Amino acid sequence: MQFKVRDWMVDLIVFVDPDSTVSEALALMRRRYIHSLIVQITNNNPSFGILTSTDISDKVIAENRNPSTIKVRELMTSPLITVKTDDPIQECAKIMRQKKIHHLPVMDNKGALVGMISATDFLVAAEAMGREPGEKIS
Repeated sequence: MQFKVRDWMVDLIVFVDPDSTVSEALALMRRRYIHSLIVQITNNNPSFGILTSTDISDKVIAENRNPSTIKVRELMTSPLITVKTDDPIQECAKIMRQKKIHHLPVMDNKGALVGMISATDFLVAAEAMGREPGEKIS
């Protein structure tokens, strides 16, 4: 069975301003129980970016920096690496492995951001791959 991104993505996209502090971004992540934020397009930020918990761990915590003095724009990754809703999840997993990332924004056929897919979403997909059609989860 071929699983598509649209079958496993989360349609919640949480945005953060590039001039927000990392502390503000962390609070937003914690309140929403998420591990990535899409950095908004602004006059000073012409393309979307992404900020993840891994970015914060690697570039703030590991380097003993103060998150209240660092702007999101300093840590974000841009331009975005994205996938489409109709892409197979196997291709997403390959992209994540090659790029050493854990989150991919999802675009529709018109180029609009419509969701996120993460390595964690693949755990549920992998479980489904191992079941027979119609088999119930016990």
